[in-house]
Amino acid sequence: MFTVYKKQLDWHGRQLTIETGKIARQADASVMVTLGETVVMANVCFQKQANEAFDFFPLTVNYFEKFYAGGRIPGGFFKREGRQTEREILTCRLIDRPIRPLFHPDFKNETQVTCTVLQSDGENDADIVSLIAASAALTLSGAPFMGPIGAARVGYKDGEYIINPTFEQREDTELDLVVAGTSEGVLMVESEASELSEKVMLGAVTAGHKSFQPVIEAIIEVAEAAAKPGFEVVSPEGADDMFKSLEKEYAKGIEKAYTLKKKLDRQAALDEMRTEAVEKFGGEEGEKAKLVKAQMKSVEASVLRGQVLSTKKRIDERSTTDIRNIVTEVDVLPRTHGSALFTRGETQAIVVATLGGGRDEQLIDSMGGEFKDRFMLHYNFPPYSVGETGRVGFTGRREIGHGWLARRAVSAMLPSKEDFPYTIRVVSEITESNGSSSMATVCGASMAMMAAGVPIERPIAGIAMGLIKEGKDYAVLSDILGDEDHLGDMDFKVAGTEKGITALQMDIKITSITPAIMEQALDQAKDGRMHILGKMAEAVESSRSEVSDHAPGMETIMLPKDKIRDVIGSGGKVIRELIEVTGCDINIEDDGTCTLSAVNRAAIKDCRARIEEILAEPELNEVYEGVIVRVEDYGFFVRYLGKHEALVHISEMAEARVGKPTDVAGEGETVGVKVTDLNDRGRIRLTMKGVDQPKEVAERIEAIVAAGGSPRPEKSDKDDKKGGDKKGRGPRRRTA
Repeated sequence: MFTVYKKQLDWHGRQLTIETGKIARQADASVMVTLGETVVMANVCFQKQANEAFDFFPLTVNYFEKFYAGGRIPGGFFKREGRQTEREILTCRLIDRPIRPLFHPDFKNETQVTCTVLQSDGENDADIVSLIAASAALTLSGAPFMGPIGAARVGYKDGEYIINPTFEQREDTELDLVVAGTSEGVLMVESEASELSEKVMLGAVTAGHKSFQPVIEAIIEVAEAAAKPGFEVVSPEGADDMFKSLEKEYAKGIEKAYTLKKKLDRQAALDEMRTEAVEKFGGEEGEKAKLVKAQMKSVEASVLRGQVLSTKKRIDERSTTDIRNIVTEVDVLPRTHGSALFTRGETQAIVVATLGGGRDEQLIDSMGGEFKDRFMLHYNFPPYSVGETGRVGFTGRREIGHGWLARRAVSAMLPSKEDFPYTIRVVSEITESNGSSSMATVCGASMAMMAAGVPIERPIAGIAMGLIKEGKDYAVLSDILGDEDHLGDMDFKVAGTEKGITALQMDIKITSITPAIMEQALDQAKDGRMHILGKMAEAVESSRSEVSDHAPGMETIMLPKDKIRDVIGSGGKVIRELIEVTGCDINIEDDGTCTLSAVNRAAIKDCRARIEEILAEPELNEVYEGVIVRVEDYGFFVRYLGKHEALVHISEMAEARVGKPTDVAGEGETVGVKVTDLNDRGRIRLTMKGVDQPKEVAERIEAIVAAGGSPRPEKSDKDDKKGGDKKGRGPRRRTA
């Protein structure tokens, strides 16, 4: 019934299986890829007719993690998967970036790639498996895809590279790098590192590229047996002639427009020529107008690229290594916990750091389980930042991706929770954009956290590199502009400290680049990073010694595990009372870590004292303050040290006879008590004699002593026993 094609190989100690022909046969291609016991299904469909509404390639990549893959049922009220999580969106981008440049440039048909995690073994990350599955499915689908590609994760420990480390191994590695590419070269790199050198990072990329070559060969073998016929792309007629006509008419004008230093002036000049070109060469025909727009873009790219390669001068007359003017400032919003303004040329970010307590941690529910995140970095890119109107209030994939890149860059320098128990949220508001706003966010985040008193080890800066390459001639550009990114061949972002790299992201728009080009880009990026760090130091050199007065104070107490229940109380009664009375936020972890936070520092001190009372055990001859919780004829019961209760007998209230306990104090009043006896059975005796008392209680005791004691209460009629004798022993029995 099924014609199944399967390829298996041993890939760095684990079995990788690529299978097709059994599942989802109505899709243009469906592939199941298994690594270890992690299984991902990738399905590809594309329209066979181009949609005239699109003048771009409408590719959509989706990645879904099913909770059943990890043997879990979703938490919350709705017991089914909801909208995509940030991790799912990041993996969508991870798959999209290396496959997009490999489609035929004239292919404008709507295409959809869907990767679904069907099973997770808790060891092998599904993102690498999904990249391989998507590559295999596209190769089999017949779509004009110039693949296949391979992918691998690279770790680094003790001077050795680790290919596809497990989740457990990744917890103890200095590098988490994902690399994807063809057999010819690298197309995409995404990484987080612990201040590694440029040499180590380049070695990791090379090791990763080498490691997935057997995977590419395996995909080719499956494709030779099961691939569908290739889809024929019809290029628009007259494209070359239109390019030549537009180049002749507008090349000089475009060259002149690129001498304008202001982005908006440059855009206005280019837009005017584009409109004129469509009117002059496009007429009213829709397809011809689209052809004019596409070829006009090609002319712009040709002019810009030729100008850079021939003169080594760029749009704003910088050399290939120059960095734009940088202005840095902190405390721009003085009532926030920490704020910074970072401006580089026409790119600007206001970045704010906010500190919170344990309850502010983000709870994340995934197929791998629930966990908390104490550090959040959110990136916002409103349309006004590029002088446009548009939708606001919606967080797009791009914003999530840029925010996570910045997060990776600064995470390596964050203090441990033991050293700095605060929850940290950093928000970057991009107010202007012309060139890497994600790297501006890295710089601004570093400055804002230092201003907030977050003890980061060292400042972190980021820079975006570009590439113009024609044949063997190329130019690596430092601190690229938006136009250089849009019309260039590479977007290469590097972030790090003075000691080394903490994050690296690379996207290539051509088939590949050589190691020599990558090495040059890393060296130029290092020089640029050092320059930017120097400019940041003009505003703030290191983390402030104390957090802002507007930030909550915080202290940590380690509770003995057998005492956690005492602090929480039955049904949470004790902890709720502590929060209500002191106004302090209390967060208790399973290991006994108790974090107290409040804007009012006195509230923390009060709350800590109360918790220490609860934890304390009574000691012989020690004096404590307590509250009367119950009054009896023979004395009253006093609660002290939070939870302990014991009797103060009426004979232990004063140095004279006390008639009734209420002569001294009543329920709810505070008294001083001293422990006079502790025995093995837990019985405790208290006394008030010789103990300093609150003013009103002391005055009553003094009055009793001065009067030689207080009279006993008069006997009431109720005390008489009906028919009893004078001693109240009950009626005498009559004898016969």
